Amino acid sequence: MSTITTQDGTEIFFKDLGPKDAQPIMFHHGWPLSSDDWDTQMLFFLANGFRVVAHDRRGHGRSAQVDTGHDMDHYAADAAAVVEHLDLKNAVHIGHSTGGGEVARYVAKYGQPQGRVAKAVLVSSVPPLMAKTDTNPDGLPMEVFDGIRAGLAANRAELFRDFASGPFYGFNRPGAKVSQAVIDSWWRQGMMGSALAHYEGIKAFSETDQTEDLKAISVPTLVLQGDDDQVVPFKNASVRQAELLQNPTLKIYPGFSHGMLTVDAAVINADLLAFIRA
Repeated sequence: MSTITTQDGTEIFFKDLGPKDAQPIMFHHGWPLSSDDWDTQMLFFLANGFRVVAHDRRGHGRSAQVDTGHDMDHYAADAAAVVEHLDLKNAVHIGHSTGGGEVARYVAKYGQPQGRVAKAVLVSSVPPLMAKTDTNPDGLPMEVFDGIRAGLAANRAELFRDFASGPFYGFNRPGAKVSQAVIDSWWRQGMMGSALAHYEGIKAFSETDQTEDLKAISVPTLVLQGDDDQVVPFKNASVRQAELLQNPTLKIYPGFSHGMLTVDAAVINADLLAFIRA
């Protein structure tokens, strides 16, 4: 396996496929998944001549199950360590859900001054802030995230099965075309990771205020989300992202779910390719 060791001694697994002189695209996965969630996109962009890179976040997938650093700062620092190890330049960074928060923090803090980032894409992403606070009254109540924590602590396997078979892909909607294979893949990826990393990651994706990260991003940024996202409400996510970013392009897909990268991959991949090549 390809791995690097970060400054705090954490081993991070990554994939690096395609011509090393081609423009790189780096993918950042969501909670509680792994780089395998990007298989469809990685094969698509590899076939279109790009270099494709993806890593497993600390505590997720094949990366080390450490008991520290499950926060957005460490997530971004780990991504930066992979970028520097591979010396990626002029890269496009694409993040989904929690991975979108990771992209926002990485680009704002590490990517732009060194010229390593050409463009960014936020897909169904958590910034600027998911949780309801005095300054974010439209956020989700803390009880929502406390419920996820309680379910994870009581029976992580059951929580993950219910999440994948229900709201994540919109499989709980009337007339939805349910794929058991997609559910099984989501569950497999989740159960590969650390329960502690997943538990502490809930705070990272729900309570990290990334308003300033978004404001600091000057590279062209594509913002994509479905208006039937039952996980990250789009009006407080993608719509707000487009308001805060310096150079955004916003696209809302009618009826698409949080997991649209998988169940609507043909549509999303074509739009990603058009943005990258523009």
